[in-house]
Amino acid sequence: MQSSESDLASSPLVRFGAELRRSRRAMRWSQTELGRRMGFSNAMVSYVERAKKPVTHNFAVRADEVFGTGGTFYELWRRYSRASLLEGFAEFAEAEARCRRLRTFELGVIPGLFQTPAYAAALEAASVRRGSISQDQADERVAFLVQRQQLLEQKAPPTIHAVLDQSCLLRPIGGRAVMRAQFDHLESLADRSNITVQVAPFELAEQRPFMLPVVLLTLPDRSVVGYAESQLRGYLERGRAPITAWEEDYDQLQVESLSTVASLAMIRAVRKDLE
Repeated sequence: MQSSESDLASSPLVRFGAELRRSRRAMRWSQTELGRRMGFSNAMVSYVERAKKPVTHNFAVRADEVFGTGGTFYELWRRYSRASLLEGFAEFAEAEARCRRLRTFELGVIPGLFQTPAYAAALEAASVRRGSISQDQADERVAFLVQRQQLLEQKAPPTIHAVLDQSCLLRPIGGRAVMRAQFDHLESLADRSNITVQVAPFELAEQRPFMLPVVLLTLPDRSVVGYAESQLRGYLERGRAPITAWEEDYDQLQVESLSTVASLAMIRAVRKDLE
């Protein structure tokens, strides 16, 4: 059954799939033939055409190369990746995908790169219930998060240091089962050699340097950019003076937070209370 015009207008993912299907049919190619030319399976082509899987940057670029469309699919991918996101976040995500080192401080929720799909879906479901976003947008946000998390599975992943405010552990998201699975996943990630997890305890009180979440990204050219959010949008900071100040504050935060051993012990204790 063909998608209605209203569906096409409401979902960038559907628009991408429709354009891919239109272009393939214009060339009289099967999904198998297109997949062979692009280097993807026919199943992946089918999923994208039916808007059942998120579109990756590489898929969009290969589609442009195969069809000779000069950036049409890349632009659709950019619109898709940005449509359901806080203003400014897509620019951050592009920088994040290239970073060689990532330092983050999070408040109230588990950092996105560490979230399980069920935990992320529970957060987005709350936004749907409030009427802030549609269910389609919620699904696209979770799909985009899963796509971002591919960063952790690279052959040479970045070094990641995450400091979680204690509130991240104590705020129940999605129910006890979701939280148990989330803590298990967090502990598994913390066991990786490139990932360090610390907890900033409530006892830091006013000594905690950051009052809002912040991310510092070291890029391949060794430059550092920062990211922070307001209620309405995200900001990618490149100024040398504020970045230096953030780095100094982050160094202090690492020193003042619990050790990695004590942090994992706290995570396990909270996890045990959920049994």
